[in-house]
Amino acid sequence: MTGQPIPVIIDCDTGVDDALALLFAVRHPGIDLRAVTCVAGNTDVDGVVRNTLTVLERAGAGDVPVARGAERPLIETARSARHVHGTDGMGDLGLPVPARRPADVDAVTLLRREILASPRPVTLVPTAPLTNIALLLRTHPEVTRNIERIVFMGGAVATGNATPVAEFNVWHDPEAAAVLLTAGVPITMYGLDVFQRVVVPGAEVRRLRASTEPGARLAGDLLAHRPAAPDPDGDDPSGGLGDAGAVCAVADPAGLTTRRLPVEVSLAPGPTRGQTVVDRRPRPGEAEIHGGGREQALVDVALDVDVARYVKLYLETVVTD
Repeated sequence: MTGQPIPVIIDCDTGVDDALALLFAVRHPGIDLRAVTCVAGNTDVDGVVRNTLTVLERAGAGDVPVARGAERPLIETARSARHVHGTDGMGDLGLPVPARRPADVDAVTLLRREILASPRPVTLVPTAPLTNIALLLRTHPEVTRNIERIVFMGGAVATGNATPVAEFNVWHDPEAAAVLLTAGVPITMYGLDVFQRVVVPGAEVRRLRASTEPGARLAGDLLAHRPAAPDPDGDDPSGGLGDAGAVCAVADPAGLTTRRLPVEVSLAPGPTRGQTVVDRRPRPGEAEIHGGGREQALVDVALDVDVARYVKLYLETVVTD
Protein backbone atom coordinates (compact mmCIF):
# COMPACT_ATOMS: atom_id res chain seq x y z
CA MET A 1 0.00 0.00 0.00
CA THR A 2 1.42 3.37 -1.01
CA GLY A 3 0.41 6.87 -0.01
CA GLN A 4 -1.59 8.08 2.95
CA PRO A 5 -4.57 6.14 4.27
CA ILE A 6 -7.98 7.27 3.02
CA PRO A 7 -10.01 9.05 5.73
CA VAL A 8 -13.30 7.14 5.92
CA ILE A 9 -16.51 7.55 7.91
CA ILE A 10 -19.02 4.68 7.87
CA ASP A 11 -22.74 5.27 8.46
CA CYS A 12 -24.31 1.91 9.22
CA ASP A 13 -27.19 -0.11 10.66
CA THR A 14 -25.07 -2.95 12.07
CA GLY A 15 -26.24 -5.79 10.90
CA VAL A 16 -24.31 -8.86 9.99
CA ASP A 17 -22.69 -7.53 6.83
CA ASP A 18 -22.22 -4.02 8.24
CA ALA A 19 -20.18 -5.75 10.95
CA LEU A 20 -18.09 -7.44 8.26
CA ALA A 21 -17.53 -4.01 6.71
CA LEU A 22 -16.42 -2.53 10.04
CA LEU A 23 -13.95 -5.36 10.65
CA PHE A 24 -12.38 -4.73 7.25
CA ALA A 25 -12.25 -0.94 7.64
CA VAL A 26 -10.52 -1.16 11.01
CA ARG A 27 -7.87 -3.56 9.76
CA HIS A 28 -7.05 -2.33 6.27
CA PRO A 29 -3.85 -0.24 6.36
CA GLY A 30 -5.09 2.00 3.56
CA ILE A 31 -8.17 3.12 5.51
CA ASP A 32 -8.24 5.62 8.36
CA LEU A 33 -11.61 4.97 10.02
CA ARG A 34 -12.38 8.31 11.66
CA ALA A 35 -15.90 7.66 12.97
CA VAL A 36 -18.96 5.43 12.74
CA THR A 37 -22.53 6.72 12.87
CA CYS A 38 -25.59 4.59 13.48
CA VAL A 39 -29.10 4.64 12.05
CA ALA A 40 -32.18 2.45 12.35
CA GLY A 41 -32.41 -0.18 9.63
CA ASN A 42 -31.51 -3.82 10.11
CA THR A 43 -32.54 -3.41 13.75
CA ASP A 44 -33.53 -0.50 16.02
CA VAL A 45 -30.98 2.28 16.41
CA ASP A 46 -30.06 1.40 20.00
CA GLY A 47 -29.34 -2.15 18.90
CA VAL A 48 -27.25 -0.77 16.04
CA VAL A 49 -25.19 1.29 18.49
CA ARG A 50 -24.63 -1.74 20.75
CA ASN A 51 -23.66 -3.97 17.82
CA THR A 52 -21.29 -1.37 16.39
CA LEU A 53 -19.45 -0.89 19.68
CA THR A 54 -19.17 -4.65 20.14
CA VAL A 55 -17.69 -5.15 16.67
CA LEU A 56 -15.19 -2.34 17.10
CA GLU A 57 -14.06 -3.82 20.41
CA ARG A 58 -13.59 -7.24 18.80
CA ALA A 59 -11.64 -5.63 15.98
CA GLY A 60 -9.35 -3.77 18.36
CA ALA A 61 -10.60 -0.28 17.47
CA GLY A 62 -11.92 1.00 20.77
CA ASP A 63 -10.96 4.63 20.10
CA VAL A 64 -13.12 5.16 16.98
CA PRO A 65 -16.02 7.45 17.97
CA VAL A 66 -19.54 6.07 17.52
CA ALA A 67 -22.73 8.13 17.58
CA ARG A 68 -26.44 7.36 17.68
CA GLY A 69 -28.47 8.74 14.79
CA ALA A 70 -31.99 8.66 13.44
CA GLU A 71 -34.36 6.11 14.93
CA ARG A 72 -36.75 6.20 11.98
CA PRO A 73 -36.83 7.35 8.35
CA LEU A 74 -37.74 10.92 7.36
CA ILE A 75 -41.34 9.99 6.54
CA GLU A 76 -41.92 6.25 6.86
CA THR A 77 -42.07 4.21 10.04
CA ALA A 78 -39.01 2.07 10.83
CA ARG A 79 -39.11 -1.41 9.26
CA SER A 80 -36.35 -3.73 10.43
CA ALA A 81 -34.66 -6.69 8.75
CA ARG A 82 -34.43 -8.88 11.87
CA HIS A 83 -35.75 -11.83 9.86
CA VAL A 84 -32.41 -11.69 8.00
CA HIS A 85 -30.00 -10.47 10.69
CA GLY A 86 -31.46 -12.13 13.81
CA THR A 87 -33.35 -10.70 16.76
CA ASP A 88 -30.33 -8.71 17.92
CA GLY A 89 -29.27 -7.77 14.39
CA MET A 90 -26.04 -9.74 14.73
CA GLY A 91 -27.07 -13.28 14.00
CA ASP A 92 -28.08 -13.96 17.65
CA LEU A 93 -24.48 -14.96 18.34
CA GLY A 94 -24.73 -14.09 22.03
CA LEU A 95 -21.99 -11.48 21.85
CA PRO A 96 -21.06 -9.65 25.06
CA VAL A 97 -22.36 -6.20 25.93
CA PRO A 98 -19.74 -3.62 24.88
CA ALA A 99 -17.65 -2.03 27.62
CA ARG A 100 -17.43 1.40 26.03
CA ARG A 101 -20.11 4.02 25.45
CA PRO A 102 -21.07 5.99 22.35
CA ALA A 103 -20.05 9.63 21.90
CA ASP A 104 -22.03 12.26 23.77
CA VAL A 105 -23.15 13.90 20.51
CA ASP A 106 -25.69 12.79 17.90
CA ALA A 107 -24.72 11.28 14.56
CA VAL A 108 -25.21 14.42 12.48
CA THR A 109 -23.05 16.45 14.87
CA LEU A 110 -20.31 13.81 14.82
CA LEU A 111 -20.43 13.57 11.02
CA ARG A 112 -20.07 17.34 10.64
CA ARG A 113 -17.28 17.52 13.20
CA GLU A 114 -15.21 14.70 11.77
CA ILE A 115 -15.68 15.68 8.13
CA LEU A 116 -14.67 19.29 8.67
CA ALA A 117 -11.79 18.37 11.02
CA SER A 118 -10.20 15.90 8.62
CA PRO A 119 -6.92 17.17 7.14
CA ARG A 120 -7.84 15.41 3.89
CA PRO A 121 -11.24 15.12 2.19
CA VAL A 122 -13.27 12.26 3.63
CA THR A 123 -14.79 9.30 1.83
CA LEU A 124 -18.24 8.71 3.30
CA VAL A 125 -19.47 5.09 3.18
CA PRO A 126 -23.16 4.66 4.06
CA THR A 127 -24.10 0.96 4.29
CA ALA A 128 -27.57 1.64 5.68
CA PRO A 129 -30.73 3.66 5.07
CA LEU A 130 -29.61 7.18 4.25
CA THR A 131 -31.53 9.13 6.90
CA ASN A 132 -28.47 10.42 8.77
CA ILE A 133 -26.82 11.48 5.54
CA ALA A 134 -29.89 13.38 4.32
CA LEU A 135 -30.16 15.20 7.64
CA LEU A 136 -26.46 16.08 7.48
CA LEU A 137 -26.65 17.42 3.92
CA ARG A 138 -29.72 19.51 4.61
CA THR A 139 -28.53 20.82 8.00
CA HIS A 140 -24.84 21.35 7.25
CA PRO A 141 -24.35 21.60 3.46
CA GLU A 142 -20.90 23.09 4.04
CA VAL A 143 -19.55 19.59 4.75
CA THR A 144 -19.51 18.81 1.05
CA ARG A 145 -16.38 20.93 0.61
CA ASN A 146 -14.41 18.27 2.53
CA ILE A 147 -16.08 15.11 1.14
CA GLU A 148 -13.99 13.40 -1.54
CA ARG A 149 -16.67 10.86 -2.52
CA ILE A 150 -19.72 9.04 -1.20
CA VAL A 151 -19.67 5.27 -1.79
CA PHE A 152 -23.06 3.98 -0.70
CA MET A 153 -24.36 0.45 -0.49
CA GLY A 154 -27.85 0.71 -1.85
CA GLY A 155 -30.05 0.55 -4.88
CA ALA A 156 -30.18 -1.87 -7.78
CA VAL A 157 -30.03 -1.62 -11.54
CA ALA A 158 -32.01 -4.80 -12.03
CA THR A 159 -33.78 -6.69 -9.23
CA GLY A 160 -34.55 -5.48 -5.72
CA ASN A 161 -34.80 -7.39 -2.47
CA ALA A 162 -37.24 -5.37 -0.34
CA THR A 163 -39.59 -5.31 -3.35
CA PRO A 164 -39.17 -6.68 -6.87
CA VAL A 165 -37.46 -3.42 -7.88
CA ALA A 166 -36.29 -1.73 -4.65
CA GLU A 167 -33.24 -2.50 -2.50
CA PHE A 168 -33.74 -2.37 1.30
CA ASN A 169 -31.59 0.64 2.21
CA VAL A 170 -33.18 2.91 -0.39
CA TRP A 171 -36.68 1.46 0.13
CA HIS A 172 -36.42 2.05 3.90
CA ASP A 173 -36.03 5.82 3.35
CA PRO A 174 -36.49 6.80 -0.31
CA GLU A 175 -36.64 10.54 0.40
CA ALA A 176 -33.27 10.36 2.15
CA ALA A 177 -31.78 8.53 -0.83
CA ALA A 178 -33.13 11.22 -3.15
CA VAL A 179 -31.41 13.87 -1.02
CA LEU A 180 -28.13 11.95 -1.20
CA LEU A 181 -28.18 12.13 -4.99
CA THR A 182 -28.22 15.94 -4.79
CA ALA A 183 -25.10 16.09 -2.58
CA GLY A 184 -22.99 17.71 -5.29
CA VAL A 185 -20.02 15.39 -4.71
CA PRO A 186 -18.92 12.30 -6.65
CA ILE A 187 -21.11 9.30 -5.77
CA THR A 188 -20.59 5.58 -6.33
CA MET A 189 -23.61 3.28 -6.08
CA TYR A 190 -22.58 -0.17 -4.86
CA GLY A 191 -25.92 -1.86 -5.47
CA LEU A 192 -27.39 -5.34 -5.34
CA ASP A 193 -26.05 -6.12 -8.80
CA VAL A 194 -22.54 -6.50 -7.33
CA PHE A 195 -23.44 -6.82 -3.63
CA GLN A 196 -24.87 -10.32 -4.09
CA ARG A 197 -21.94 -11.65 -6.09
CA VAL A 198 -19.02 -11.33 -3.67
CA VAL A 199 -19.10 -14.64 -1.82
CA VAL A 200 -16.50 -16.23 0.47
CA PRO A 201 -16.08 -19.99 -0.14
CA GLY A 202 -17.19 -22.36 2.60
CA ALA A 203 -13.67 -23.61 3.32
CA GLU A 204 -12.54 -20.05 4.06
CA VAL A 205 -15.56 -19.45 6.29
CA ARG A 206 -14.63 -22.57 8.26
CA ARG A 207 -11.02 -21.36 8.56
CA LEU A 208 -12.16 -18.02 9.94
CA ARG A 209 -14.46 -19.68 12.48
CA ALA A 210 -11.56 -21.80 13.74
CA SER A 211 -9.35 -18.76 14.33
CA THR A 212 -8.21 -17.93 17.85
CA GLU A 213 -8.20 -14.22 17.02
CA PRO A 214 -11.53 -12.62 18.06
CA GLY A 215 -12.04 -10.42 15.00
CA ALA A 216 -11.34 -13.13 12.44
CA ARG A 217 -13.51 -15.60 14.35
CA LEU A 218 -16.35 -13.09 14.46
CA ALA A 219 -16.05 -12.61 10.70
CA GLY A 220 -16.40 -16.36 10.20
CA ASP A 221 -19.41 -16.61 12.49
CA LEU A 222 -21.10 -13.70 10.72
CA LEU A 223 -20.45 -15.18 7.27
CA ALA A 224 -21.83 -18.51 8.41
CA HIS A 225 -25.01 -16.81 9.61
CA ARG A 226 -25.79 -15.58 6.11
CA PRO A 227 -24.99 -18.46 3.76
CA ALA A 228 -24.95 -17.27 0.16
CA ALA A 229 -25.11 -20.71 -1.42
CA PRO A 230 -24.35 -24.38 -0.69
CA ASP A 231 -20.66 -25.10 -1.01
CA PRO A 232 -20.16 -27.50 -3.95
CA ASP A 233 -16.93 -28.79 -2.41
CA GLY A 234 -18.19 -29.65 1.04
CA ASP A 235 -20.74 -29.21 3.79
CA ASP A 236 -19.79 -25.65 4.71
CA PRO A 237 -21.98 -22.91 3.27
CA SER A 238 -20.31 -19.99 1.58
CA GLY A 239 -20.98 -16.52 2.97
CA GLY A 240 -21.75 -13.24 1.22
CA LEU A 241 -19.60 -10.21 2.10
CA GLY A 242 -22.52 -7.89 1.40
CA ASP A 243 -21.85 -4.37 2.71
CA ALA A 244 -18.17 -5.15 3.19
CA GLY A 245 -17.77 -5.13 -0.58
CA ALA A 246 -18.47 -1.39 -0.62
CA VAL A 247 -15.53 -0.79 1.74
CA CYS A 248 -13.36 -3.10 -0.38
CA ALA A 249 -14.25 -0.81 -3.30
CA VAL A 250 -12.89 2.17 -1.36
CA ALA A 251 -9.61 0.39 -0.59
CA ASP A 252 -9.29 -1.10 -4.09
CA PRO A 253 -11.52 0.70 -6.61
CA ALA A 254 -9.89 -1.10 -9.53
CA GLY A 255 -11.85 -4.24 -8.59
CA LEU A 256 -15.12 -2.53 -9.47
CA THR A 257 -16.44 -1.75 -12.95
CA THR A 258 -18.62 1.35 -12.94
CA ARG A 259 -20.41 3.48 -15.50
CA ARG A 260 -21.53 7.07 -14.97
CA LEU A 261 -25.29 7.04 -15.46
CA PRO A 262 -28.33 9.14 -14.58
CA VAL A 263 -30.05 7.82 -11.43
CA GLU A 264 -33.22 8.90 -9.65
CA VAL A 265 -35.28 7.42 -6.82
CA SER A 266 -38.94 6.61 -7.29
CA LEU A 267 -40.85 8.40 -4.51
CA ALA A 268 -44.44 7.81 -5.58
CA PRO A 269 -46.61 5.42 -3.55
CA GLY A 270 -47.06 2.00 -5.06
CA PRO A 271 -44.99 -0.94 -6.25
CA THR A 272 -42.04 1.11 -7.55
CA ARG A 273 -41.48 3.21 -4.41
CA GLY A 274 -37.80 3.10 -3.46
CA GLN A 275 -36.61 1.91 -6.86
CA THR A 276 -33.35 3.38 -8.13
CA VAL A 277 -34.18 4.16 -11.74
CA VAL A 278 -30.89 3.87 -13.64
CA ASP A 279 -30.97 5.17 -17.21
CA ARG A 280 -28.75 2.91 -19.31
CA ARG A 281 -30.14 4.02 -22.68
CA PRO A 282 -27.58 5.15 -25.27
CA ARG A 283 -29.75 8.09 -26.36
CA PRO A 284 -32.81 10.05 -25.19
CA GLY A 285 -36.19 8.45 -25.73
CA GLU A 286 -39.60 9.71 -26.73
CA ALA A 287 -40.36 11.02 -23.23
CA GLU A 288 -37.42 13.44 -23.42
CA ILE A 289 -38.00 14.32 -27.06
CA HIS A 290 -41.58 15.33 -26.28
CA GLY A 291 -40.64 17.62 -23.41
CA GLY A 292 -40.63 15.15 -20.55
CA GLY A 293 -36.94 15.42 -19.69
CA ARG A 294 -35.88 15.54 -16.01
CA GLU A 295 -32.69 16.55 -14.30
CA GLN A 296 -31.09 13.40 -12.92
CA ALA A 297 -27.95 12.97 -10.85
CA LEU A 298 -25.00 11.35 -12.58
CA VAL A 299 -23.74 8.46 -10.44
CA ASP A 300 -20.89 5.98 -10.89
CA VAL A 301 -23.03 2.83 -10.87
CA ALA A 302 -21.28 -0.48 -10.13
CA LEU A 303 -22.10 -2.94 -12.89
CA ASP A 304 -19.44 -5.63 -12.39
CA VAL A 305 -16.99 -6.74 -9.72
CA ASP A 306 -13.86 -8.88 -9.59
CA VAL A 307 -15.16 -11.37 -7.03
CA ALA A 308 -11.93 -13.30 -6.47
CA ARG A 309 -9.99 -10.07 -6.01
CA TYR A 310 -12.30 -8.74 -3.30
CA VAL A 311 -12.57 -12.07 -1.48
CA LYS A 312 -8.76 -12.30 -1.41
CA LEU A 313 -8.48 -8.69 -0.26
CA TYR A 314 -11.01 -9.21 2.52
CA LEU A 315 -9.44 -12.38 3.86
CA GLU A 316 -5.89 -11.00 3.77
CA THR A 317 -7.04 -7.91 5.64
CA VAL A 318 -9.20 -9.48 8.35
CA VAL A 319 -7.03 -12.50 9.18
CA THR A 320 -4.27 -11.19 11.43
CA ASP A 321 -3.22 -14.33 13.32
